[in-house]
Amino acid sequence: MPFLSRIRINPLRAESRTLLASPRAMHAAVQGGLPGLPDQARTLWRLDPDNPHRPNLFVLTTDKPDWTHLVEQAGWPAAEGEHYAVRDYGPLLQQLAPGRTFAFRLTANPVQNTTRPDKPTASQQTHIDAGGRRRGFRLGHRTAAAQLDWFLTRTTRWGFDVPTAPHLNETRNTTDEPPRDIRITNRQRRSFGKGPTTTKEAQVVMNSVTYEGRLRITDPALLTEHLLAGIGPSKAYGCGLLTLAPLPEGR
Repeated sequence: MPFLSRIRINPLRAESRTLLASPRAMHAAVQGGLPGLPDQARTLWRLDPDNPHRPNLFVLTTDKPDWTHLVEQAGWPAAEGEHYAVRDYGPLLQQLAPGRTFAFRLTANPVQNTTRPDKPTASQQTHIDAGGRRRGFRLGHRTAAAQLDWFLTRTTRWGFDVPTAPHLNETRNTTDEPPRDIRITNRQRRSFGKGPTTTKEAQVVMNSVTYEGRLRITDPALLTEHLLAGIGPSKAYGCGLLTLAPLPEGR
């Protein structure tokens, strides 16, 4: 049974700054809230810094978690109020039906595969010269246009489409492409250590992009699969968690 959690993070604490600066450290903290062994627990997480003074951490787990350690480490353990909330994800999954629309948010790492990078690193050039990497290299899309195209060209395989934005449809030229109800709200190029070493080869570099908008379900089973398994690469580093919010009828 899946559970969706929301944990309040206090960005002023030293422990919090460590977690906020390193997706690797945040991943370890998330795994610490699960009763099973870390390699047996499938989790997705996303940091939403809508309010930089009180960012929220969202986590999707297959087992019911306990976030007491995160509150003590990076929250307001002595303050009043709800420090974290854990909700059964089942009721939302039961609402999925063809044609229904939801507001959505996704932070993803949009990538492409290529056998010939424009500017290969020393390591990539070594592999190219040696005739390796037959399946190519995974490179992140860097421009907003390419990142948006990456999303819109893959929605069918994820079980939904993005409808036309109704508030823009009235003013568009009829020869223009219909504007879709989606926007990029945050783009970050992040680099952090992959492990205890600090060599350049041990660095993870990724482009995280946050998408928001409205989606229309085309295949509930396929969408459910991607809600639970995540979208795109870098899931351990805060990418892949797609969340939905019901919309008023008629939207």
